[in-house]
Amino acid sequence: MSLLPCIVKEPKTAATAAVIWLHGLGADGNDFAPIIPQLNLPATMAVRFIFPNAPSIPITINGGSVMPAWYDITAIDIERKVDMSQLTESSEKIRLLIDRETDRGIPSDRIVLAGFSQGGAVSYQTALTYIQPLAGLLCLSTYFATKDSITPNSANKQIPIKICHGTQDPMVSVQQGKLASQRLTEMGYAVDYSEYPMDHAVCLEEIVEISRWLQQVLA
Repeated sequence: MSLLPCIVKEPKTAATAAVIWLHGLGADGNDFAPIIPQLNLPATMAVRFIFPNAPSIPITINGGSVMPAWYDITAIDIERKVDMSQLTESSEKIRLLIDRETDRGIPSDRIVLAGFSQGGAVSYQTALTYIQPLAGLLCLSTYFATKDSITPNSANKQIPIKICHGTQDPMVSVQQGKLASQRLTEMGYAVDYSEYPMDHAVCLEEIVEISRWLQQVLA
């Protein structure tokens, strides 16, 4: 399996940590790159940011239109019907990117996996099943698509999980974020959950909180 094309933003000094950040449906790796300066992370953190590009595939709920996506969505309801085989395949592709970072000398426990919307669903699956401990899991405006089918790996039983969701999100309801937090708590994970008065987006208050959290887990 070949590596996904990625936009990579290197720190000014040799990287000692990495954040792999997955975009949402119809977007690409450029979507979250502009947030890096807004995070105002200390230069001493030396974080490499990796923004992978999902392949373009037909999306059923959009009339079969072809667009960048981590998996097909066949119906939208509170549970959201998705192509689990495609989600699992995307998860495997992200695992390869994590492996590449460890091969390049970044310890797994210095790697954060982040995802927005569809990217968050893939991030849940990838981080919770990864065979080495990761630094953290950041899930933005997303849902836990594999909550009833996932087989977690004990290596990440203690992974810090941060969930952020907009109370006015028309695409992925805030209830989905709450359900994910509830399910993860039932599974024994420690979850830091935050809501913001926004729609399916990212707001400044949220970016400030993400920065605080990243500095905490990558301290």
